[in-house]
Amino acid sequence: MRAPLDELHDELGIPEDYSTDGVPPAFEEAEDLVEVGPNLVGRMQRLVPETAERWQSMVEAAAADGVALMIVSGFRSVDYQARLIRKKINAGQIIEDILTVNAAPGFSEHHTGRAVDIATPGSRPLTEEFEETAAFGWLTENAKSFGFSMTYPRDNPWGVIYEPWHWSTGASAPQ
Repeated sequence: MRAPLDELHDELGIPEDYSTDGVPPAFEEAEDLVEVGPNLVGRMQRLVPETAERWQSMVEAAAADGVALMIVSGFRSVDYQARLIRKKINAGQIIEDILTVNAAPGFSEHHTGRAVDIATPGSRPLTEEFEETAAFGWLTENAKSFGFSMTYPRDNPWGVIYEPWHWSTGASAPQ
């Protein structure tokens, strides 16, 4: 019997060698999650407790320095990741292009509840222009002291696009 993740990958057209093609191993979905507030469109976001605490502390410290950090995305389930990819396929995108922006279900760092996509006022979310903001400068200088690091620098080993907005307290892996 095939694993449900294999069946889902077949349905989405994810290449069979995806997990052996320089991509880190699959992640387990976090189960113990806490709410950390709504994202830009009002959808409640959740993280594992330790990361949630670090996120809240980092947001408060940034605010004390006059920098606004807003959460775009936190925890994502395997099912939610699959819906994101289906939506892009239905919009005419090809899976090879999608996988440079979104990890295959089961391989997203967001499944751990330890990753956040960050935005700030005055900058379009989830775009490279984020690196030109005071928020990015603040994160570059201070995020490490809260246990966060940027997962996808330029020319990262996973072939994922540069994502200055994606920060994590966990092991680096595709978003």
